[in-house]
Amino acid sequence: MLEKEGYMTAIARSGFQPKLWTPGDWNALFGFGTNILVNLLVLTGLLQFVLKMPSDIVFGRILPALGLMMFLSTGYYAYLAWKLARETGRDDVCALPSGISVPHMFVVTFVIMLPIASMTGDPIKGWEAGLVWVFFQSFILMAGGFIAPWIRRITPRAALLGTLAGVSIAFISMRPALEIFLTPAIGLVCLAIILVSWFGGVRYPKGIPAGLVAIAFGMVIAWGAAVFGLDVGGMSLAKLGAAFSNFGFSLPVPAFNHVFSGFDYLGIILVTAIPFGIYDLVEAMDNVESAEAAGDHYPTTRVLTADGVVSLIGCLMGNPFINAVYIGHPGWKAMGGRIGYSAATGLIVIALCWFGIIALLLALVPIVAISPILLYIGMLIGAQAFQTTPTSHAPAIVLAVTPHLAAWAKVQIDGALGAAGTNAAAVGIDKMANMGVLYHGLELMGGGAILSGLVLGAIAVFIIEKQFLNAAGFAAAGAVLTYFGLMHGEAIGVGKGLGVTPSISLAYAMVAGFLWLCARQLAVESATKTMTTEPRAKLEPAE
Repeated sequence: MLEKEGYMTAIARSGFQPKLWTPGDWNALFGFGTNILVNLLVLTGLLQFVLKMPSDIVFGRILPALGLMMFLSTGYYAYLAWKLARETGRDDVCALPSGISVPHMFVVTFVIMLPIASMTGDPIKGWEAGLVWVFFQSFILMAGGFIAPWIRRITPRAALLGTLAGVSIAFISMRPALEIFLTPAIGLVCLAIILVSWFGGVRYPKGIPAGLVAIAFGMVIAWGAAVFGLDVGGMSLAKLGAAFSNFGFSLPVPAFNHVFSGFDYLGIILVTAIPFGIYDLVEAMDNVESAEAAGDHYPTTRVLTADGVVSLIGCLMGNPFINAVYIGHPGWKAMGGRIGYSAATGLIVIALCWFGIIALLLALVPIVAISPILLYIGMLIGAQAFQTTPTSHAPAIVLAVTPHLAAWAKVQIDGALGAAGTNAAAVGIDKMANMGVLYHGLELMGGGAILSGLVLGAIAVFIIEKQFLNAAGFAAAGAVLTYFGLMHGEAIGVGKGLGVTPSISLAYAMVAGFLWLCARQLAVESATKTMTTEPRAKLEPAE
């Protein structure tokens, strides 16, 4: 190993220059680029149709600022990959994927911006509140970057990747999977096109990337059906014509006055900004761990600091969506992605956002044709948690996934009840329990799922390894985090919060005590065994 490292160092010193573009970058560009495109299309739809944001704000202020943020982010991570490749002499280094944080995209929309926009009757006020939310999250990320490496050292890989698998299965895979079966003529066939290439190794004519083949097939089917007056994919000439009205060149403009105006809603904002800032911290660590499992080591502090800095820049220019390192590095690396795909994605995003092209794409490409790519990434990350950890840790991974399943189920129930004009409290928690829907259990287990999954997974790993003292430490950490509402809840509080009771914190403390006793007992048994198995000293004859 030392000889290999010395050899790589010698190569780096000899002036090894990594290639900025490889044939595999085309595959990763279309795969990752379509992933980013989906997020941009969904985000634009939320701004236009949910928040009712004026078009001049969406296409003239928010998207240009978002484009700048993503350009800085993808460019920086391409540089880190180039630097790592040059230092190690390797030609297989893959840049970290990054972009808009998908969970936060929905959280800031439905938890921050929409309630404030509805309360004030002004979507601009909701936008300003979203800017302040990102403002605080950015500083949490920058500060957290200095403690993240320590957290990575003490946390088992199965816990980090297990909670990441939970996010991947529940919040990345499920929605696109459902969309695929809602429009199977496009979705299911596009999924097959992607799987036979990226899992089965099938090459399409002239090396055309599978993602591009899938999108082209989806567009042909959707627009072919539209010609005959059929709605398969939601395409229409009327929507396409209306999209051209948003064309135009818009540069990002400072939005300092809007950021400061949003401080009027600081109380509402901090309730979620701090817990989700910690979520960002753990999510970024998980994704850096995922990249390391795939062979690329990146410094966690630099990654978190970069996310915080570019998010702050985007916020000050008018973007209410935070930047994050994405799940999926192993997938893009497996496709052949190296350095260039990341920087190229940033350039494309700038063009899409600064020229108003997103509106046109929203009317041109059926979303269901892109959904299989997200499902593929979810499948890959879920599998990685099991493939890169000891098989004995598999139960811990399953345990780490369960809080995310609870959180996903709660979101589905809340959405269904909201569509009916009611909520769980109005229906009655007890009535729901009598029908087999343990809503309060979902609420408690799913609150702060990223931290809950990590803590539960770590406890399980250390129990499996009979390292009971370490397990007790994580149980104690769970007690503290729960007590302050960062786990098993939706708000910060002291011993209480929305849906949080001190009994969960007390239960974690009791578990910590029990595991500490187990550690003491194991130490006693080990000492006793050592004493009874030591050979007795032979008596030497007297001289």
